[in-house]
Amino acid sequence: MRKAILSGSLSLAVALSGCVSVESASVASNEVVATGGEAVQVIQATSIGFTFLFHLVDIVSSDLDQVVNKLLVGEAKGMGASKVDVKSFSITPRHGIFALGGFIFGFPVSSATGVVVK
Repeated sequence: MRKAILSGSLSLAVALSGCVSVESASVASNEVVATGGEAVQVIQATSIGFTFLFHLVDIVSSDLDQVVNKLLVGEAKGMGASKVDVKSFSITPRHGIFALGGFIFGFPVSSATGVVVK
C-alpha cells in the first residue's frame, strides 16, 4: 500500500512538472546565413505543458511567450549572443475542434527554432 501511494505521488509530480528542452549546435558562419550578424549556433526550444478540462485550466503553462522569450532568447543571451534570428515556431491549438485533444487532460506543445547571431 505504501509503495502504491509513493508511486502514485511520484507519477503525479512528474505529470505536473511539465517538460522543457533546449538543444543547440555550433555552426560555421560561412555556411549558415543569418540576418543582422554572424551566425554562431542554431538553437531549438520545446516546452510541454499540462492542462485540464478541454485546455481551460493550465496546470503547467506552455505558450509561445515562454518558449521564445524565456527559453530561446534566454539561452542565446547566456551564450553571449546579441540576438536570435527566429526561423520557426509552433504551438498546439487549444480552441475549436482541437479542444477535444484535452478532453480531461491535455499536453500542449510549444516549440521555437532560431539562429544565434553575434
